[in-house]
Amino acid sequence: MPDRNHSAVASRIAVVDVGSNSLRLVVYERLGATLLPLLNEKVMCALGRGIAATGRLNPDGVALAFANVQRFVALARALAVDHLAIIATAAVREAADGAAFAAEIEALCVIPVRIIDGGEEGRLSAAGVLAGIPYADGVVGDLGGGSVELVRVDAATTPAVGAGVSLPLGPLRLAEFGDNRKAVIEQIEAALPAAPVLRECAGRALYLVGGAWRAIARLHIEQTRYPLHIIHQYKIARRPAEAFLELIAAQSRRSLERVTGMSRRRLEVVPLAATILRRLIAAGKPDRLVFSAFGLREGYAYGVLPGGERADPLIAGAMTMARRQSRPGNDGDRLLRWISPVFPRLNEARRRLYRAACWLSDTAWTEHPDYRAELAFLRSLRMPVGAIEHSERAFIALAMHARYGGPADDPVKAAALPLLDDDAAAEARSLGLALRLAYTLCGGALDLLDQVLLDAKSNTLVLELPASGGLFVGEAVQRRLDALGRALGLATRTERRLSPTPVLA
Repeated sequence: MPDRNHSAVASRIAVVDVGSNSLRLVVYERLGATLLPLLNEKVMCALGRGIAATGRLNPDGVALAFANVQRFVALARALAVDHLAIIATAAVREAADGAAFAAEIEALCVIPVRIIDGGEEGRLSAAGVLAGIPYADGVVGDLGGGSVELVRVDAATTPAVGAGVSLPLGPLRLAEFGDNRKAVIEQIEAALPAAPVLRECAGRALYLVGGAWRAIARLHIEQTRYPLHIIHQYKIARRPAEAFLELIAAQSRRSLERVTGMSRRRLEVVPLAATILRRLIAAGKPDRLVFSAFGLREGYAYGVLPGGERADPLIAGAMTMARRQSRPGNDGDRLLRWISPVFPRLNEARRRLYRAACWLSDTAWTEHPDYRAELAFLRSLRMPVGAIEHSERAFIALAMHARYGGPADDPVKAAALPLLDDDAAAEARSLGLALRLAYTLCGGALDLLDQVLLDAKSNTLVLELPASGGLFVGEAVQRRLDALGRALGLATRTERRLSPTPVLA
């Protein structure tokens, strides 16, 4: 069993991932029902280098791993983690000296090393993808240094993780063929018949996990000048991906160094990773590639959480950030109820984004007023949570920019506007202006909103006020009501209520 404090549910979870190419420590902080990475450190040990020829772990990598695993374990314990696990994958499970290597780590660190088989490696990676992309439907491909795991996922079925296979196609293993690209392709093609699961991604997504494939995503982001440098849920359609992978597969490490700042060790395996992916696409014919920052480590860490506490990572993350950064009494769900009459026909996906925006709507209140719109925009666009597409990040960020009074022509929005069509961008601004009006009315004391009603009636935006009193009357209120009306294409009107003030549920 891993190091674990059994007295309480883990609030900090550490996973040491002993892979064929890299050794990595990730420490996750539990924020409600979601996990955010508190610490992420890796060392390129290349344990699997030469294993196809020798059957043994790379001696230089072993020495590097021993030193760094001890550091990782000591660091995790210094951070007072509640749950600490060491997981070893392809190189350790296949090498003749893998068991002895694991035993030595156990003796040095006084913690068990869990050597998992290819099936479990694939299942954990698939579970991680589902944690970060809850609607996933297709095939997960997890590329390590020594193997690639392919697993069917379908969030609409039970269980969501289906059959899978592990193929001996890691870049370090294929590096034994040197520059003989023909031999590399033949080796890949010979392995593919053992993976009928690939056919399940035809017309669906191929979800890509692993550092070498994430490096390909970074290269594509740079080449296309994509406005958002976030790998998770970055997508490439199949046809453009095929052409790009052919280009990358033919490059030398030296040529790639001229266009990227990645480490030399990572770049060494990128052309082989591109070659593997190109053949997988040809066999599976997915309609798109979706890159995932969530994989084996997240699949394991989320598995530590009680099943009943798992929730939408976006909403859970937004709620936790709100509780840490907003004024006391912040309640995004209360705000959502108040603005809902103006946005009555939201589907489930849109309502989810509105709810997240409402929870995040007070998180920049401590910033300098001149920078609140910019900082709220950037913080929302880049927030470190899963289960959110790039267009959805842009929608929330634009809403936060408007909520804090950012001008419509602010150049800071250039990073988000290409990710949305004009209608969605306008809708996000309307949402932000509705939230700005709400905070103008109540000053952050949300219970005051129970005294006023906002509604859209007969092409008019109506703000219904109490029968008497001046609390909700003023130039700022009228100006922000008018701004929302213009955004919605509605006339505006305020009116006094004749009956007693209602109390919203």
